[in-house]
Amino acid sequence: MRNAFANSITDLARNNDRIVLLSGDIGNRLFDDFKQNYPNRFFNCGVAEAGMTGISAGLASSGLLPVTYTISTFNTLRCIEQIKLDICYPCLPVVIVGTGAGLSYAKLGATHHSTDDIGMMRLLPNIRILCPADSIEVRHALESAIFSKRPTYIRLGKKGEKKVHDDNKSLGEGKSIVVREGEGIAIIGVGNTVQLGLEVVVELEKKGKKPNLTSLYSVKPLDEEMLDELFRNFEKIVILEEHFYMGGACSTILEWGATRGKDLTKIKGFGLPNKFFSPTSSQQMLRYECGLCVERIVDFIENK
Repeated sequence: MRNAFANSITDLARNNDRIVLLSGDIGNRLFDDFKQNYPNRFFNCGVAEAGMTGISAGLASSGLLPVTYTISTFNTLRCIEQIKLDICYPCLPVVIVGTGAGLSYAKLGATHHSTDDIGMMRLLPNIRILCPADSIEVRHALESAIFSKRPTYIRLGKKGEKKVHDDNKSLGEGKSIVVREGEGIAIIGVGNTVQLGLEVVVELEKKGKKPNLTSLYSVKPLDEEMLDELFRNFEKIVILEEHFYMGGACSTILEWGATRGKDLTKIKGFGLPNKFFSPTSSQQMLRYECGLCVERIVDFIENK
């Protein structure tokens, strides 16, 4: 995903000289093409994320379209007050891009895990939260964020994510994206768990089921029309996210459903427990320990 972001922002900057990229001391080689083509529009702000956020707000106030980039947890929680007051309060057109969402940096320990960022960011007024599932959605998210000219948080995985869409697929301007049409069971994947959702679909198809799979591309605002349809037409709604249950996409959908009289017994969330994952491990191992894996999800769908 981060490679797709680097390529996309370089392409977009070619046709828009107001786009400025700020980095929190990572991705230096990743942005070689950007720096070579637009040397006066790249700023390495160092390990000073709060300062980078303030600088981006100043640039936006001057008529530019700044994009900040660093590891998700450092680009959100470390500078949450600056995001709230410097960017969201005046509703400035700053795009905050966090790479390594969820447990992508599992091997670096709890300091680098980004498992609470959606919960914190969605509390802030005026901000949009986009969670692209693959490189196709990354470009779509970045274009949408820059075009919207309002505060936007884009939550990326890290690297090696497989494509879930064809290269020539037009994603339109919706807040969610149907990956597979189906019936009976609706699976909603958030960001880097959409690929997991596809693996679940493949296993269930072997067993004669045909589940529906949707990428919840936008966590804020929610696609209420899509949710209305799922509650109306499907018996089960399974939500997959690499984030704490508390405050994440599943929590958001439950809150939405509770205020609209929806049958919340249809919902089952697969996410992360509210705890620190202190022992270093791989992303896949931690997912398995938390039940965020094909076997557990398929077992629930078949037996509950």
